[in-house]
Amino acid sequence: MTWVIVLSLIVVGIVFLLLEILVVPGTTLVGLLGLAMLIAGVVISFNHYGTQVGVMTLIGALILSLVSIAVALKSNTWKKAMLGSELDGRVNVVDVEKVTSGDEGVTVTRLNPMGKALIRDDYYEVSSKDNLIGENTPIVVVKVDGNKIIVKPKS
Repeated sequence: MTWVIVLSLIVVGIVFLLLEILVVPGTTLVGLLGLAMLIAGVVISFNHYGTQVGVMTLIGALILSLVSIAVALKSNTWKKAMLGSELDGRVNVVDVEKVTSGDEGVTVTRLNPMGKALIRDDYYEVSSKDNLIGENTPIVVVKVDGNKIIVKPKS
């Protein structure tokens, strides 16, 4: 009857370790509980059956753990549980032909020092060159650097 308890502890411990690795992020209670069950199964085996059977149980549990983790990772089981979507959007895609230095626009939100502005009928995320710029203030584009637009208030 004790061998059923030992085997059950080891199998459930391995299942918890697999859940920890494949599903639950970080080191959590699930992984620690799985490790504790594996250790408990091996300790019970040592106490009840002696050193020789205990060592065989320890080696068997290690091999079974490694094989089950390898099989789970190779079979791409984790892909069914993970989020498959990707973020491919960009905050500010600036076409250098649409927005150039010297263009005028108006702030839509307060630039503190970043905010939204309407330049040539398109909305862009812009940065203030100097200080804060209030909402609905006329602005001039000072510099376009990649996807960053730097503006100043129109004098």
